[in-house]
Amino acid sequence: MSDSHAPLSRLDLNLLVSLDALLTERSVTRAAERLHLSQPALSASLARLRTHFNDPILARSGNTYELTPLASRLTEHTAAALDAARRVFESSAEWDPSQSTREFAIYGSDYSFATTGRRVAALAAERAPGVRFRFMVHNQQIVEDAVNRLRGADALLMPHGFLTDLPYTDLWTDRWVVVADEGNTAVHDEVTLEHTAELPWVFTYMSRSAFTSATRQIQQLGIEPHVEAVVESFLLNPMFVVGTNRLALVQASLADYARHAAGVRVFEPPFDATPIHNAMWWHPVHRRDPEHEWLRGLFVEASAGLGVDD
Repeated sequence: MSDSHAPLSRLDLNLLVSLDALLTERSVTRAAERLHLSQPALSASLARLRTHFNDPILARSGNTYELTPLASRLTEHTAAALDAARRVFESSAEWDPSQSTREFAIYGSDYSFATTGRRVAALAAERAPGVRFRFMVHNQQIVEDAVNRLRGADALLMPHGFLTDLPYTDLWTDRWVVVADEGNTAVHDEVTLEHTAELPWVFTYMSRSAFTSATRQIQQLGIEPHVEAVVESFLLNPMFVVGTNRLALVQASLADYARHAAGVRVFEPPFDATPIHNAMWWHPVHRRDPEHEWLRGLFVEASAGLGVDD
């Protein structure tokens, strides 16, 4: 009997874990780091997988690796199989959060972690002291590959407008404010559209697929802002305003932090900025998972009261 037709009892189910990491990371090095294995150990697993499927799984393309057509087809099946296997071996008659030692992996921005993330951690510490959270700052590549990334993580915290075709749980609504240095003599009692066009800016993200709704609105008003700095952090954004005549946009939930940490003034935008509808996005495989249902409920509870009134 060929290895590709071997009965399940003869297959090492640890290969499923290796396969999932390789399909997600598309790199032996990164997959090994994720699984806390040596690179030779994971390379050996990849060799066994290649023999089993009679397929390279990962094919070199320049300096990177790409999934083969077969590997691309395997991604969803592997995630579902791995999650099902985990549920089988982690299941008990009743799941008790207070006795659990599960680790939940959450992608998001520093803004989402500084607001709802820290509240979730505090609530869990009271009710489920053995539960841990791994809060991982997302980037453009993770957001663009969210369906694949969420096979190996529990959730992605992201406002509406960037993701589709994934289940989500609505959390809270926020709004945008403009921050300026206290010594910025160009700005007096308000920020105007003239200021928006004439003064330099700090943007948090600035690319075709990574942007904020408010900065996109500025461009839709026919204004091409002069961007002097791009900082991929909402919490650090005000720091690049201090001592300059720059402007920056932050969420209203971070306004008090910006005032105290950076010593800036906070203004309303000179246009009707689209509200930020924050949500928790997750893979369909978690739909009926009682532990994940508990997690979603915890995020909803932690987000209550976070909304900033107009």
